[in-house]
Formats: sequence, C-alpha cells, structure tokens
Amino acid sequence: MNRNLRRSLISYLLLFAVIFGILALVQNNNQNVDTGYTETSFTQDMKDGNIKSVSVQQNAEIPTGTVEITKKGGASVRFYVTDVKEFQKLFDTLVEEENLDVDFDMSDVVRPSLIERLLPYLIGVVGIIVVMMMLAGTQGSGGGGSMMNFGRSRAQMTDEDSNKLTFDDVAGLKEEKEDLEEVVDFLRNPSKYLELGARIPKGILLVGPPGTGKTLLAKAVAGEAKVPFFSISGSDFVEMFVGVGASRVRDLFAEAKKNSPCIVFIDEIDAVARRRGSGLGGGHDEREQTLNQMLVEMDGFNVNEGIIVMAATNRVDILDPAILRPGRFDRKIAVTRPDVKGREDILKVHTKNKKLAEDIDLHEIARTTAGFAGADLENLMNESAINAAKESRKFIIKSDVDKAFIKVGIGTERKSRLVPEKERKITAYHEAGHAILFHVLEGVGPVYTVSIIPTGEGAAGYTMPLPENDNVFNTKGKILQDIKVSLGGRIAEEMIMDDITTGASQDIKQATAAARAMVVKYGMSEELGLINYETDNEEETFVGRDIGHRRMLGEATATAIDKEVKRIVDECYAEARSILEEHVDVLHKCAERLLEKERIDREEFESLFA
Repeated sequence: MNRNLRRSLISYLLLFAVIFGILALVQNNNQNVDTGYTETSFTQDMKDGNIKSVSVQQNAEIPTGTVEITKKGGASVRFYVTDVKEFQKLFDTLVEEENLDVDFDMSDVVRPSLIERLLPYLIGVVGIIVVMMMLAGTQGSGGGGSMMNFGRSRAQMTDEDSNKLTFDDVAGLKEEKEDLEEVVDFLRNPSKYLELGARIPKGILLVGPPGTGKTLLAKAVAGEAKVPFFSISGSDFVEMFVGVGASRVRDLFAEAKKNSPCIVFIDEIDAVARRRGSGLGGGHDEREQTLNQMLVEMDGFNVNEGIIVMAATNRVDILDPAILRPGRFDRKIAVTRPDVKGREDILKVHTKNKKLAEDIDLHEIARTTAGFAGADLENLMNESAINAAKESRKFIIKSDVDKAFIKVGIGTERKSRLVPEKERKITAYHEAGHAILFHVLEGVGPVYTVSIIPTGEGAAGYTMPLPENDNVFNTKGKILQDIKVSLGGRIAEEMIMDDITTGASQDIKQATAAARAMVVKYGMSEELGLINYETDNEEETFVGRDIGHRRMLGEATATAIDKEVKRIVDECYAEARSILEEHVDVLHKCAERLLEKERIDREEFESLFA
C-alpha cells in the first residue's frame, strides 16, 4: 500500500473515532452517576440526617429516573432508581418517621425536540460522507486509483531536464544505437527531413532476449533528443472492466499530443498486442478492444505528428500482424546479446564505480561469459562486490568474480551439506566423465571448473566449460559433440561403479532433445532428408488455433523419426565410451583429485593429461 494512502487511512480512522466519541457524549447524559450509591445508602443517610435536598429527574422511559442528592457538607451524588413513585413513597416515609426537614423536587419528563433527537445521527452521516469524499479524492490524486480515474493513462512522464541518460551510458549495442541516431536527429532537426518529403518512422519495435538493454535504449533516445518521455507497461492498459484499456490508450496519446514532440515507450507490448482471434471468447474481450484502439491511434484517421512510439518485447512471434506493418511499427531493431567486445564494454560501464584489484582482467571475464546479456553482467559484478564486502575488503579480487560466476551460472554452493561417501564417489566419476569429453572433443571445451560441491539447483556437482568463441550458429559436428558430452557422466558411472543412478536424467533429456532437433528441425538426418517435421509451430501458441490443428506426420514417419533419434544417440554413446576407456587413467586421477579437493580449476585438470 502507498505510504501516503496508509497515512490518510489512519487519519480518517481517527476522525471516525472522534465523531463517534462526540455522539457517545451527546447520547450519554448520565456519566456522573455513582453506581456504588443505592437506595439503601440513601435510607441510611436520611436516618443519619446527612441529606439537605433531594431532586428527582424522571426519564422518558417511565417509571425510571435519576436522583441527585445534596449532602449537608456540600457534596452531591447521583444514582438511578427503577421506580420514581416508589422512591417518593420511601422519601415521604423517612421524612415522617425521622421528622426531617429535607427539600424535595421532582421535575417533569423532558422530551427532546425532533431536531435534538436527529442531530447526533445527522452529524454522523455528514462525517461519514466527508471522510469518503476525502478518501476518494486522495486515491484519485495518487495515480488513477478511484473509480472516476479508471480510464486515465498510467504512463509516467519524464521531462527533458530529468532524463540524464544518453547513448554514452549504453555499451555493447553499437549498431542498435546507430539505427536510433536517425530518430534522435529527426526529433532535434525535423525540418531537415520534412523539406525532402521524408517521414520519420512512427513506431520502433525493439526485439530481443530479456536483459539485453531494450528499455535502456529507449530512455537513451529520449535523453539524447531532449524530449519528454512517456513510459508504460503493456499490462497497465488491461483491466477487468471492458473499455478501460481503450480509454487509457486514448488518454495516453492525448497527453502525448500536448507534449509533442515526445517519445511514448510501451514495455512488454506483447501483453496487449497479441494476435487477435487467438482465444475462445471471440473478438470482444478487453485486450482486443485495447489493441484496436492502439492501432487507430498509431495510424488511423487521427494524425499524431511528433509522437514516436517505441516498444519492447521478447515475443515478437505472437504479436498481431496489423501492428507490425509499415505506418505503425515501421522499424524493427533486433537487440541481441553482446559479443566479446560488447561484453567488455558493458563490464567497463558496470565497474566504473567499483574498485578492482590488479588480478582482474575484464577481457578474460568477457571471454568466459559467452551468452551473458547486459543485465547478467551487471548482476555478476554486483555479486562480486557483495562477496568483497562480506569479507571486509575495499576492492574486488579475482576470487570474488569466480564465486559470483558460479553463483550466477550454476547456483549457490552448499558446502555444509553432508553427502555420503559413496554418493561423493559417484559424483566425482560422473563429473570427471563430462570433463574429459569437454577436454578431448574440439569445439566444446576447454574446462573452466570441475566440482563435486552440491549447488542450490539440486545438482550434486557441476562441470563448467570455457567457450573460446561466440558461435553464431551450431554445426552438425558441434551438436554431436554436445550429445557425447551429455552422455559422459552416465558412461563413467557404468564403467567404474557397475551401476547407474538417476543423476544423469537431465543429461539424457538434453541429449535426446538435441538429437530430435537434428532430425525434425535442422534437416541433418541422411535417412529423412531436408524436411522440417516440427509439429509445434508458432501458431500453436494460441489455444484457438491449436484446437483445429491436424497432426501432419504419418505413423510411419513418426516411427522413422524415433528410430533415427535413437541411432544418433546410440552412435554418440559408443564413441563417447570409447574415448573414456582410452583415458580411463585420467578418469581415475580426476575423480581422486575431486574427492580430495572437491573443486579443481582448468590448469589443475589439464595437468592430469600430462
């Protein structure tokens, strides 16, 4: 809950308490009644001659009443009586028997007027209405929380003076920045393009895996161009009430027109721009109405001059074709994972404010982090800084980066976990089998670290390779080598322990998936030829399209695929076993070293082959 909203609620609750306290004071006329003083006490005081006067006030609920007595010392006491008439008889009897001189007064029943009776309730009702209006007003001003603001846009606006981010703060995306510099130049000097009849792209779609810097690029464009920047998530458009999303789209573009030229950035646009007609509920659901309004705003009858829409997604395959056409999203920029040079530049940005020891080589870290996106590299260096801080050091050393690399890539090591000696031995031979194949086979190694320390991911150990290059695509030989490496752990268990365990289940799954992809996806099977046999194509992402889908494979073809997958796995198994039998002495030495040290690095592992 918002802190301001929480404070407002507390204030209103206190106001409620005050109002009802006032009502209680108005309603209660008898708070000064002494509940310990009774008629018996009154009788004794009368006999003792302590009472100077008695005043009886009858209640509206006859025959009850309240008696106020004044003693000769000046003190007064009030108490209830259940029957005023009986109390008067008691008073007369005591005065006659004791021959007393006491003043007596009985007032008539005082009935309040209609206004007096209704006034407490009117005060309560007015107080409740005022509190509700104040609460609704506070929610409305806090960002569209009230009922009246459902249709208002939730986009956050960053003006040109607040956004300090520029292209210099974005590393590793050289080509992507070059594509976006045209947009920046147009926003700065639109007349240069308009004189030649050029039209700047209305929409730019940034496509790429998570963490590659799509949102960062959009902010940098706005910072470079010095224009207002509206940012919103695709899920912020959709509500449970039909028509709210379309209203928010209209309000967003209306605000953008007031601040043009500007940039509207929609993060995770696939939440609202999925392909229409893909569900079972027809075309009248809230998401499709929102998408229709967005299509109209981007390129319909209304002209939105000076508004550039930027969007980010990692699921471009499920977007509606209408939003991808020229005139809406004219340009699609692929934001890919960085290469070695890009990773090194990103590491320099993320270590700018960190103190590094002399043994840290950013180029070496960039080379060992193949496949890492910008967010992964930032997380790696942040974990390294945390490791250094935990050990009370003022700078980051190489071991901090190594620990962080294992934690990010594999999982946190569980050194305190007690593992039986037999399982440690099985794990040692299992990981040694993987490591030997990584080392011997070209294109999959070399080995970076081998360990039998359990990790947080549930693995009993791990073998981490060190890729030499960033491969753009896989070759048939590389895929076959990957299958052999995956099977190395199971083969080592069979050779040494004369038994097998469930520890290789994930390896077998990966090997089977790779072999099947070779046959049905990549056309690498000599028996089945250059035909794609995939049945789970991109259109089956949608339930509505999947219902009418007919399987395109015959029984004979499916059987042939299964046989071909088994043949590939069996041949890789035989070749991998032959390699391990040839290096069985290294297998034993590696397992013994792992049982002794639990983890060995590249140099120590490669020394076993010497």
